[in-house]
Amino acid sequence: MKNTTSDIKHAASLLKSGELVAFPTETVYGLGGNALSDDAVAEIYAVKERPQFNPLIVHVRSIEDANHHAHCNTTARMLAHHFWPGPLTLVLLRRPECELSYLVSAGMDTVAVRVPAHPMAQALLHEAGIPIAAPSANRSGRISPTEASHVQEELGGRLAMILDGGPCHVGIESTVVDVTGETPIILRPGSISAKQIGDVLHCKIPLLPNLSSSSMRSPGQLASHYAPSHPVRLNATHAAADEALLAFGEHVPTGAAYTLNISKHGNLQEAAANLFRMLRALDTKDVRCIAVMPIPEDADTHALGIAINDRLKRAATPDTI
Repeated sequence: MKNTTSDIKHAASLLKSGELVAFPTETVYGLGGNALSDDAVAEIYAVKERPQFNPLIVHVRSIEDANHHAHCNTTARMLAHHFWPGPLTLVLLRRPECELSYLVSAGMDTVAVRVPAHPMAQALLHEAGIPIAAPSANRSGRISPTEASHVQEELGGRLAMILDGGPCHVGIESTVVDVTGETPIILRPGSISAKQIGDVLHCKIPLLPNLSSSSMRSPGQLASHYAPSHPVRLNATHAAADEALLAFGEHVPTGAAYTLNISKHGNLQEAAANLFRMLRALDTKDVRCIAVMPIPEDADTHALGIAINDRLKRAATPDTI
């Protein structure tokens, strides 16, 4: 059941009192806490079982709010003007007087911020009147939640409240861009492509490879992330009887024990919205592994495929932490 205005008011009150609240964004559901409170942010890490070298994204109401906590340079303002509210996170330099908990920055001199577009997230931010630290509302490294029921399954007993805003329409996490240097760098691909960002800034935008934990400036950079409990086999052109198949497009191999198609018509936007939900569904099956069909990712025509494949590659990487 979707929540009401009174539920949002109650959730805002809980956040201001230091409790944790899960809420929907256009990308995935977030595990929210007061970004000004060390205790609340520490509780986010504890509930997620998240390594404390992995920074958090802080959700704010506007570019003005972001600039209150961090230096919004010309590049940041240009990108915010084009893409906020929306699925873009900017990594900015913290201001010396910044009141955000240093835990959201994992001890670094930067902070990742974004303005979410989901109306319930916007309403919550305005009602609470505080910046909200909010990684995805799941255990660290696991499949991100795109429905309230996913949050309930993993974390329900440890949260003060879960706001239900229905399925997330983007379905994968935000694009993260580091704008602290001379050349902006994409730290995590998402639905906003390097080409779109480059078109706004009139330059070519590089994608940063995986970083070591000591130099991690953004969420979503761990080599192993977004992972189901079953092993994942990528670029599958056939399927075995003891496998589940995550399919894409019209021409689907037969023979799998279970098959779900993230987009029968080969639509990448639909595929992104279905990705985590269908991975979760296949992960409940009694199979040897999950096979995944190839996803196109040409940078110009299939830019969203880059973000989908980024999540799938991390899902298929064994956890070494």
